[in-house]
Amino acid sequence: MNVLLIDVNGAIKPYLNVYLYVHRGWDDASVGLVSTVSGIVGIAAQTPIGTAIDAVRDKRVILLGALIALSLATLLIALFPQFWPVLIASCVLAAVGGMLSPAIATLTLGLFPAESLARRFGRNAALERTGNVAIAALIGLVGWLFPDRAVFLLVPVCAIVSAAALYAIPRRAIDARRARGGGDGDGDQAPAKWRTLLTCRPLMVFAACVALFHFANAPLLTLVAQEIGKARPDWSSIIVSVCIIGAQAVMVPMGLIVGRRAERWGRKPLLVIGFAALPVRALLYLVWRDPFWLIAVQCLDGIGAGLLSAVKPLVLADITRGTGRYNAAHGLIGTVQGAGASLSFVIAGTLVQLVGFDAAYLACAAVAVAALGVLVTLMPETAPEKPRGGPWAWFRALRPAAA
Repeated sequence: MNVLLIDVNGAIKPYLNVYLYVHRGWDDASVGLVSTVSGIVGIAAQTPIGTAIDAVRDKRVILLGALIALSLATLLIALFPQFWPVLIASCVLAAVGGMLSPAIATLTLGLFPAESLARRFGRNAALERTGNVAIAALIGLVGWLFPDRAVFLLVPVCAIVSAAALYAIPRRAIDARRARGGGDGDGDQAPAKWRTLLTCRPLMVFAACVALFHFANAPLLTLVAQEIGKARPDWSSIIVSVCIIGAQAVMVPMGLIVGRRAERWGRKPLLVIGFAALPVRALLYLVWRDPFWLIAVQCLDGIGAGLLSAVKPLVLADITRGTGRYNAAHGLIGTVQGAGASLSFVIAGTLVQLVGFDAAYLACAAVAVAALGVLVTLMPETAPEKPRGGPWAWFRALRPAAA
């Protein structure tokens, strides 16, 4: 399932914009309106969807519903490429795109005991990124061989195979209590109140770190794409695709590292490495404007975003264990992540227009340093057991103490 699930935000949405511009002749205002409205819907939907996932006992039903919605939305775009059908479908895609990874994470919680989660979450991340690279290449090939709407017809095919893999997992194999972040022996105990999440200091600190990270990270690829487009307009699409695939490829070993080291080193050192890579990347863009240098630096996104995406479900499982609110917390983090990323596009674009690309890169680097500072000084180690040695043992001495 991790290999086959379509990356909605990284594969379908970029192609949708190209499809509307090139093949349907939409103007900038219409495409921008669809992107803005669907983005707002996607951000607002994350927390309610997470709460709903916690309430459903058979977690497979949630993923099956997401796969059906994903298929119907892409078919709607392919069959009726007019404004209102595309707007509705884009809103569905925005909501579904944010729930696929949390739904996989909740299945993992229900299938594996706590001591096996780190290795399994790491493998999930590595397989997901491998699938993203393969599917992005497949989408590019299909889009080249069969232009226009063929890519959207590919999505239901992948969804059907994913659904078959999903229902190859027996329902009885999924512990419904663990899958929502409850304890092994809590019976049908009601989940903790929302106040428990909102007053959980580690969760709020982690939410702030994630929001700052994505505020700094989200506009960088867009800025690079704009610079490359000016320097090599004839190769811009291919080069941007190489940037995306290169970063995804680097994320594969990052997931494996998390799986092998999260228990021994702890969660915080891995997060610190990922967060530290972001300001370095933003500053390296200032060194040279050659497109191939920009591509090489963009691959560092695989370290930062790769480590964060693999460690995030594990940290949330640590923080919410026993509350029955794992997916609600995942949705809350998704909301602040999306809000940070959306706001950053506006600010970065304004900086580029007023004072140039260098100012935008420096601003992203400054926010990334702030995110790293908050993480190091305020975020506790969340591993349930004390990390056992490793080259990052000195992190255990950092305050605050483990919560």
